[in-house]
Amino acid sequence: MAHRLKAVVHGHVQGVGFRYWAHHTGEKLGVHGWVRNEPNGTVAVEAEATDKNILQALFVELHKGPAAAQVTQVEAHWEELDAPHHLGFRVS
Repeated sequence: MAHRLKAVVHGHVQGVGFRYWAHHTGEKLGVHGWVRNEPNGTVAVEAEATDKNILQALFVELHKGPAAAQVTQVEAHWEELDAPHHLGFRVS
């Protein structure tokens, strides 16, 4: 079984290196998925792992972001999967 976190990060999160910080953090934790800027100024993250605790650690880190970011809210949606769908962690 695998788990998926779909998150939307609000605040001053574009133009501050948030995607690359999230990419580095996700790779360090060993998650698979992607991170991208959205047209409305948020950053979307989709991450998968077999251990939900790893995704919970990523969720906590998303509230912090890099030093230049100002995160005001992180929306999260959690899912259980039969198997992971993503390989690697990429910036879109």
